[in-house]
Amino acid sequence: MIIKPRIRGFICVTAHPEGCKANVKEQIDYVTAQGKIEGGPKKVLVIGASTGYGLAARISAAFGSDAATLGIFFERPGDESKTATAGWYNSAAFEEFADAKGLYAKSINGDAFSDEVKQKTIELIKQDLGQVDLVVYSLAAPRRTHPKTGEVFNSTLKPIGKQVTIRGINTDKETINETTLEPATPEEIAGTVAVMGGEDWQMWIEDLKAAGVLAEGAKTTAFTYLGEEVTQDIYWNGSIGEAKKDLDKRVLDIRSTLAEQGGDARVSVLKAVVTQASSAIPVMPLYLSLLFKVMKEKGTHEGCIEQVYGLYKDSLYGAEPLLDNEGRLRADLKEIAPEVQAEVGKLWDEVTNDNIPELTDFAGYKSEFMRLFGFGLNGVDYAADTNPDVKIKHLIQM
Repeated sequence: MIIKPRIRGFICVTAHPEGCKANVKEQIDYVTAQGKIEGGPKKVLVIGASTGYGLAARISAAFGSDAATLGIFFERPGDESKTATAGWYNSAAFEEFADAKGLYAKSINGDAFSDEVKQKTIELIKQDLGQVDLVVYSLAAPRRTHPKTGEVFNSTLKPIGKQVTIRGINTDKETINETTLEPATPEEIAGTVAVMGGEDWQMWIEDLKAAGVLAEGAKTTAFTYLGEEVTQDIYWNGSIGEAKKDLDKRVLDIRSTLAEQGGDARVSVLKAVVTQASSAIPVMPLYLSLLFKVMKEKGTHEGCIEQVYGLYKDSLYGAEPLLDNEGRLRADLKEIAPEVQAEVGKLWDEVTNDNIPELTDFAGYKSEFMRLFGFGLNGVDYAADTNPDVKIKHLIQM
């Protein structure tokens, strides 16, 4: 079929397999050009490995450190009449490129919150790898079924304690708008923490350690975002922020667990980028459009792969990790630089429907959004007849 983008709100319901493959290849090429990560990981488990920062973590480990990688994700395959999700195509492409380089790469498609997927992962590690020396936790999900109680929790994006009206950009009409959000209820906050907080990360590490599949000195990291003043009412000070604060609490116990065998656990702070998750946050498309403009002009703009490769090289496996007072690893310092945030804040107040093209890089935002789904990549013939039914070679379907 001829595959074209079909966008509904903040999601594209189609994806292009050749475009996704080209996007993965670009990230691999970037990592390869940067050189090897000295002392990097060799056997890596990535939980949430198919898109965004999780995919970048898998690519950086494999092609920056020649690591064997096991990726966990929950994606939909395609068939003759409909496309798969972008994460499915990304993972198929990753495995193909890893195979070509002689690197171990297998994937499990299923609910990472479930005990069944955890146990299957442990079985596969024992069978193929023995142990892993790095566990990257990069799940972004709208809901979670608790593996012990069966209770279903939903996450929400709301402020806490007050009604908030925030500026944004209508990505369909390309106009500036305002969105008023009611405060989250206690139940909504608790649900968001249950889905996006640190409990599942902690469960993974405890299960892996109990099974004896964590190597001596193994590390783990989970990704977070802090942001600055423009985004904090809806993010860090909102319901999603409570979940991220839960990561900061639980990492202390996880760190103690791993310290028993010479390991370490850290929350890693990454910059704002265009992902399927960030596109759903009302304030983010406008903020990202302004941030891109400012950072590109300063020559400091980075995407997922630049951020994660830098995190590996400078902090996870660097001699002098970039740590904040809370013990988090920081890869977001270029975004939160005072001169960057001052300029973003100034433009935030000045942008109107009439000056969007001049004051923002909304065109760059749209381009990055389309690339998430494999559209707009150089060298891809989008007019060609393309088979949407792509297999993942080393997939275990749960």
